[in-house]
Amino acid sequence: MNDVLKVSGLSRSFTQGGVTIDVLRGVDLTVGPGEIVALLGPSGSGKSTLLQAVGLLEGGFDGSIRIAGEEAAKLDNDGRTRLRRDALGFVYQFHHLLPDFNATENVVLPQVIRDATMAAARTRAESLLTALGLGHRLDHRPSQLSGGEQQRVAVARALANRPALVLADEPTGNLDERTADVVLAEFLRLVRGEGSAALVATHNERLAQKMDRVVRLHEGRLEEASGR
Repeated sequence: MNDVLKVSGLSRSFTQGGVTIDVLRGVDLTVGPGEIVALLGPSGSGKSTLLQAVGLLEGGFDGSIRIAGEEAAKLDNDGRTRLRRDALGFVYQFHHLLPDFNATENVVLPQVIRDATMAAARTRAESLLTALGLGHRLDHRPSQLSGGEQQRVAVARALANRPALVLADEPTGNLDERTADVVLAEFLRLVRGEGSAALVATHNERLAQKMDRVVRLHEGRLEEASGR
């Protein structure tokens, strides 16, 4: 079966004060269907830069990124937007929920953008939120939810369009340890249940070991760290 993600020779450099900094140096990475991979590394190691590249959120990269069989470099802006919308889901350290929308509406919106009917989108949203233990919070706005609950809504939103690949950048980094453990467990359970693959950036070795495979970003290159 084809890989959901195949990155080959990915490089990214920045110039600051006349000095060139190589953040990514020939990164190679594959993620198979349904596989959850931890991207481990300290803050500033380039994890977010790699996720931005894979998420087609930023240009200036050299190398190849294939998502669900499509080569991103061959796509124009509209094509990258379509691929990002149809094949990817995103979870960030900070939930970035729309403050004027309730939990259900935050999960409905990306589906409607992808032309789902309102009825189907609402059913899907309520199903995901209920699976995450938020069945009693469907009509609450973000300001009425705890940090852990807000991040659960963000997880549901990321999975709303049944993406082939979920990208998560320190998804529990803004939570206390106990809440982080609970949210990560629910995230992993739901992603596996949905059959999506995931690439999860974290600096937490303990959390990384809960995933199927661990790769470590070191001096701009990826190294296989360990299995689950």
